Amino acid sequence: MSAAEFDQVLTRHSDFLKPFAISLTRDLDTAKDLLQETLYRALANKEKYSVGTNIRAWLYTILRNTFINDYRKKVKQKRVLQQLPINAFADQVNASFTADGNLQLKEAWDMVMQLPHIFRNPFMLYFEGYKYAEIAQMLNEPLGTIKSRIHFARKLLKAEIEAGS
Repeated sequence: MSAAEFDQVLTRHSDFLKPFAISLTRDLDTAKDLLQETLYRALANKEKYSVGTNIRAWLYTILRNTFINDYRKKVKQKRVLQQLPINAFADQVNASFTADGNLQLKEAWDMVMQLPHIFRNPFMLYFEGYKYAEIAQMLNEPLGTIKSRIHFARKLLKAEIEAGS
């Protein structure tokens, strides 16, 4: 089956997916995103489709698996972010800065909490001992982005510490 024929078959049989996506997500905008991701994955994996088999069943499976995978990622991310042991973080900050004597725990904590959200979360996870790859998977971001954000968080904290001294 040529790419053009596959595209035609896909567009012809994709309308039935919208009600299923809405029933899974219970939100129209999220359903549209899910439908778009499903069609993208179908196009990206068209070589895996066997001509003559039920394309609707194949698309249903892609949609369902995409929904389940996204749901699992969101649940895992939410659980990790809710379970951040803030007291352990505070103890580690206190232990690392009391030797210096220039920085109090509250000031250090305030500096970390003032970091922009996109830097704070990866930095706190890294500080907890998670590896870059684990953080990237938990936050559903590319590895390079996570490394960059942690680097910038350190840089911002260092500048703040030096400004306070």
